[in-house]
Amino acid sequence: MKTHSQRLLPGDDLYLKLQNLAQEWSAACVLTCVGSLKVLSVRLAGAEHEKRLNGPFEILSLSGTCCSTGLHLHISVADREGRVLGGHLKSGSIIDTTAEIVIALLENTCFTRTMDSETGYLELEVKKVSQASS
Repeated sequence: MKTHSQRLLPGDDLYLKLQNLAQEWSAACVLTCVGSLKVLSVRLAGAEHEKRLNGPFEILSLSGTCCSTGLHLHISVADREGRVLGGHLKSGSIIDTTAEIVIALLENTCFTRTMDSETGYLELEVKKVSQASS
């Protein structure tokens, strides 16, 4: 396993930055992310549409999988009163002061995302690199 570490800057879109980075990754997962958001865009559990909220928010955790064909990321944040909210991270989540991210790059593994007729979402497929070409 290799790692990629990066600091995102104020005004960066957390989701879009990770999406751009993931274009070079065959399989990766988020090890840690801390920082803050001035805008949070999430899809909450069971919701069809995303919700956009103005912060500030502290990023408590970010987890998920990344590859060139898509991201699946969940985020937890806390507001000024310490209330915690979490959901499926969407584009439009804007960094306030910083986001410090460490990504694990998985060797000999290839992630892809294909439509699952049962869930209606692009779902993860995991292959060993030797299987990826077959």
